[in-house]
Amino acid sequence: METTVPMAKTATKPTNRFRWINRIPLYLVLIAFVVVTAFPIYWMIVSVIQPVKLSLQYPPPLFPQAINPNAFSEIFQVNNNPDRVDIWIGNSILLATMTTVISLLLSILGAYALAGKRWRGQNVFGFLLLMTQMLPEALILIPLYATIDKLQLKNNLPMLALIDTAFVLPICIWILKNVFDTIPNEIRDAAMVDGCTRMGMLWRIMLPIAAPGLVSVGVVAFFHAWNEYLFAASLLTNKQLYPAPVGLAQMISMIDTPIDKLMAGGLVFSIFPVIFYMLMQRYIVAGLSAGAVKG
Repeated sequence: METTVPMAKTATKPTNRFRWINRIPLYLVLIAFVVVTAFPIYWMIVSVIQPVKLSLQYPPPLFPQAINPNAFSEIFQVNNNPDRVDIWIGNSILLATMTTVISLLLSILGAYALAGKRWRGQNVFGFLLLMTQMLPEALILIPLYATIDKLQLKNNLPMLALIDTAFVLPICIWILKNVFDTIPNEIRDAAMVDGCTRMGMLWRIMLPIAAPGLVSVGVVAFFHAWNEYLFAASLLTNKQLYPAPVGLAQMISMIDTPIDKLMAGGLVFSIFPVIFYMLMQRYIVAGLSAGAVKG
């Protein structure tokens, strides 16, 4: 009777025991990356909560030496405050919401046209649609400004939302088109057999299945409009209509820049997309990865 001798496991123990040592350089690089990335946010918080005179001294303290209890309340004061950060943030929310709704409605129809029945020139149209993303916004700023000024549509947030939609719509259509491509043809054929029209199949069958993709498209459109600056700074002259990026930028001056108010407004402006992304993170990942596998 043959006997089997168990293999010695002592040879692998040193490797398992000291494997983490080989990862120390990687951990150090990751820690350094986190510190470099998080330091501007930390410094923004420090500049908000401590008196402005401490932030302007040289060298500035890395840790708050005193606390300003009115750090955030000052930027929301109504009386004698021309810089209404609350109004600017409200304008950004309104602009981003309008852009998101319009982009969703148009991208649904555009993606359905590209992902549905084949038609001549479909691939060429999709290619040209993506090519528009290579055009910088500044390229059309001057002719667009002349057109808007001639139509007397300056200081108009809905018009600004349409402009933002025009630039974000191609990538939204392409994302949603890839999501629609993952829906099996059998489901579409079954819906048509049951008496659904093409639009009925879109609204009753395809959109519920593509819900994560719709969330991804909405997030892309929302963030694009939330960070809007170029067209807003060029087409809006009424201070009460400024979105937050333009309003915060005009607070900067060569003589007397309110560092504490500027940092407080920037911090509040940055919190909204972070919360929004955290709430939608699961759907965003599902939507962006939906087009990776077909069938």
